Amino acid sequence: MPKLRSTAAVFTTMSALAATSILSGQSAAEPFSTAPCALPRTEAHHSEGVDTWSPAYTRPTGALDAVLVFLSFPDAAPRTTPAELTADHFPATSRFYEQSSYGRFTLRPHPLKHWLRMPRPSTAYAMRRDWSAEDRAAYLRDAFAVADEEVDFSRYPVVYFVADPDAPGVDSDATKVVNLDTPLRRDGTDVRRVVTVFEHHPPDRLVLAHETGHVFDLPDLYHRPVDGKGDWDTYVGDWDLMGSQFGLSPDLFAWHKWRLGWLDPRQVVCVRGAAPARLTLEPLEAGPGVPAQGTGGASAFGLGHGVKLAVVRTGPDSALAFEARGTAGNDHASCRQGILVYRVRGGSVSGDGPVQVVDAHPRTEACWENSVYPPLADAPVALGESFTVPREGVRVEAEGRTASGAWTVKITPGLKG
Repeated sequence: MPKLRSTAAVFTTMSALAATSILSGQSAAEPFSTAPCALPRTEAHHSEGVDTWSPAYTRPTGALDAVLVFLSFPDAAPRTTPAELTADHFPATSRFYEQSSYGRFTLRPHPLKHWLRMPRPSTAYAMRRDWSAEDRAAYLRDAFAVADEEVDFSRYPVVYFVADPDAPGVDSDATKVVNLDTPLRRDGTDVRRVVTVFEHHPPDRLVLAHETGHVFDLPDLYHRPVDGKGDWDTYVGDWDLMGSQFGLSPDLFAWHKWRLGWLDPRQVVCVRGAAPARLTLEPLEAGPGVPAQGTGGASAFGLGHGVKLAVVRTGPDSALAFEARGTAGNDHASCRQGILVYRVRGGSVSGDGPVQVVDAHPRTEACWENSVYPPLADAPVALGESFTVPREGVRVEAEGRTASGAWTVKITPGLKG
């Protein structure tokens, strides 16, 4: 997120810099998709492969319960209440996932109503973005100790430790997900990862939704410059929450919805061979009973069960993805609508460009006043336009719109140029 051992466990940061996967390998993974364009899962941290699901991660389907534990420190008296900090993140986080999953996933928050006092001053934990393993382990060891009598961890697949934002040693840049190298056994269950929250009050928009995405095995899509300077959003711009929680179009890519199990197999089309393929793509945000922006600005209903994602396999570990992005749901503030094209690499680790948006208008930019990266804000192929993807030579044409607001598209693989 650009701002991003107890006696039994070693804690390691789950971020772009700590790219060591905790996955136990393909043999332990659960079969997921057999589609010919499904990239294979690799050992890369948060691999974008979709052929299997790692059982080390909770799958976000149905209803999941999350506990929020509020931690204060002896060197500061909290100026906010647990109720106020809960409202900073909920119901916004739950609403984001309910909309993005078309109602297939509900995140139910269970906040404690009081502060739990940590045994050491906030400054003793040396919190910062690139937190040392020793300091981070001390923090989590103490947090679990104070929470153990209050929380039955067997009830909660998702755990948030929320620090007093006004304590002097709390650094909002340190918010991130932490992996337990060896799962911590609590209340008869394995705790594998924890979201450590150090946000200001009020916090960054959708920051908890971004961090929660890591709990479900989604990678960071931003690019952290080596020197910490420069633009972080050159890979995907506004187009996915895992790139930036500030994005104008933060709905998760259709590829991610496929990975998470929110799309049915028939909603993904694999375009194969050299012949042109004509298909109808529903807007990404449209779900059953959810309005999508139709032609001429009219709202249309009845969408939600059709094709959301078209994929052209470009190599053993790579693919091009095509989806229709509109201006409704989580993307209601979107700068542009049209057919978004992006490259996916199953072997790239989190933070190393596993997804990269292809700019259909490389000589222009848009929405410079509020886009996180204006050069990609106008990336989609607009109605009536055609675009040939550089290097792969795959051509996409946005031919029209249906009465319900879906997009009619022609994709021609195998061109050169």
